[in-house]
Amino acid sequence: MYKLSQIAEEYQKKLVTPAQAAAVVKSGDRVSYGLGCSAPYDTDKALADHINNDGLKGIEIVNATIVKNEDYFTFTETESNDQVRFMSGHFNAFDRKMNKAGRCWFMPLLFNELPKYWEDIDVAILQVHEMDKWGNFNLGPQVADLRGVLRASKKVIVEVNKNMPKALGYETELNIADVDYIVEGSNHPMPIIPNKPATPVDEKIADFVVPMIENGSTLQLGIGGLPAAIGHKLAESDIQDLSGHTEMLVDPYVELYEAGKITGNKNRDKGKIIYTFAGGTQRLYDFIDDNQIVFNAPVNYVNNINVVASIDKFVSINSCINLDLYGQVCAESAGYRHISGTGGALDFAQGAYLSRGGKGFICVHSTRTLKDGTKESLIRPTLTPGSVVTTPRSAVHYIVTEYGVALLKGKSTWQRAEALINIAAPEFREELIKEAEKMGIWTNTSKTSY
Repeated sequence: MYKLSQIAEEYQKKLVTPAQAAAVVKSGDRVSYGLGCSAPYDTDKALADHINNDGLKGIEIVNATIVKNEDYFTFTETESNDQVRFMSGHFNAFDRKMNKAGRCWFMPLLFNELPKYWEDIDVAILQVHEMDKWGNFNLGPQVADLRGVLRASKKVIVEVNKNMPKALGYETELNIADVDYIVEGSNHPMPIIPNKPATPVDEKIADFVVPMIENGSTLQLGIGGLPAAIGHKLAESDIQDLSGHTEMLVDPYVELYEAGKITGNKNRDKGKIIYTFAGGTQRLYDFIDDNQIVFNAPVNYVNNINVVASIDKFVSINSCINLDLYGQVCAESAGYRHISGTGGALDFAQGAYLSRGGKGFICVHSTRTLKDGTKESLIRPTLTPGSVVTTPRSAVHYIVTEYGVALLKGKSTWQRAEALINIAAPEFREELIKEAEKMGIWTNTSKTSY
């Protein structure tokens, strides 16, 4: 730590241009851009120029997932894995684009463990909120795994963005003494994730879930049209005294807070909406900025199964790609095609069930429409080859489609199959029964009473 009288001088000593910061990176280096909104803009562009102009080879850029509204310059302005390759712990749309080009690979993980995964990072380049008078840079609303990244990094570069909201919480500050170089960025707007409108099917699923949420519940919501539908219906309901403890903080929490539904009156972290990273509209970032109500904390706390289990009436709501009649849930791939990451799906499925009065919901549309206009059931006899099991059958509590709710905990294999077939699209139920018979989990003697 520096004396207060030294801070301004040290800031100037460490202040560099984006090009000077990028020049720190050498061939063969492993570079981290952090997670969520922490990915740099100006230094990313400068690093792409450095790689091209100076002939760098063997660079690897690693992250959990990043959110940017603009192109990823170290990808778009380079040509091959010989120059730079990428690794992501949670595939978003841009990660999938890089993967399709053969330049990005997935890192399987349990999100609650991620800070321990990071090893041997040569350079961390993170976008941060501007420094305060005490010499502290705020890491913004994505502390998640950043302490693990910083611990593992030999050099730390921060790119200051005045538009980055100041996220209050635990381990959200980085002192100038622990920073090697400072870039004053061009203050790009925060990356916007638009609110995806709920579909009629989302609305039907929400109509099954909302009545099962009690007064005094603590919510973990995912991202997309379905969580938005559930949040909106809760905001308009008679349900009161809600709290938030979530992996990703999204816009529905703002709507619930403004509707007076969130009191934070839970038995742990009372009065706080706990989250580990955030992404959404400017309304969400404005809500976060310097707000004591929302509390950013490391993912090894937020997603810790024992922490989640200690919160009474914890309700976890997530989605998936498809599932099978055993109750195995795939939320990561469509066959061999990688779509998304594990994230906290398993963390919260286990934690919510162990919570006193807790419930874990996995929601899915019963069908999807193919390019030729035909439909396929998303409840399948068995998962298609290449499908990744995100939540094993033993950890699944409730499955919800637009046709109802299936309780799987404590049920035998035939009872689970029957419950899932009952919430499948009606036109696929007979076919699913026949397949279940072939699999030996639906027989004439299954329901025999002795």
